[in-house]
Amino acid sequence: MVNIACAEPHTSDPELLERIRAKLLTGPVLMSVAEVFKLLGDPTRVRMLDALSHGERCVCDLAALVVLSESAVSHQLRLLRTARLVRVRRTGRLAFYSLDDHHVIGLLQDTQKHVMEPSHSKRAYRE
Repeated sequence: MVNIACAEPHTSDPELLERIRAKLLTGPVLMSVAEVFKLLGDPTRVRMLDALSHGERCVCDLAALVVLSESAVSHQLRLLRTARLVRVRRTGRLAFYSLDDHHVIGLLQDTQKHVMEPSHSKRAYRE
């Protein structure tokens, strides 16, 4: 256990800290969550997810919406599928992509709301 001294003395509840530590993300779940955030760190992939939040699309429509080649879009979709952010539905030779589930659109919407909050509410994070 790491013991780091606080700048100002106060009383911490070691039992409470242990209960919280037991609930923290670890192992494969921690790594999967970090991987999702890593994937969402790319503006192109975020634009693609945003486009898919408006409904199912084929690769050529997605490419037109995000102004990329179909090859580049396919590559990004492969990464997003691996992370279970998008899913594919095949009809013959055609493939249609959509967001995997309601959690993905919620993640996008919640993040958008967060970054669009008035700047006065973010000041507390910087102080």
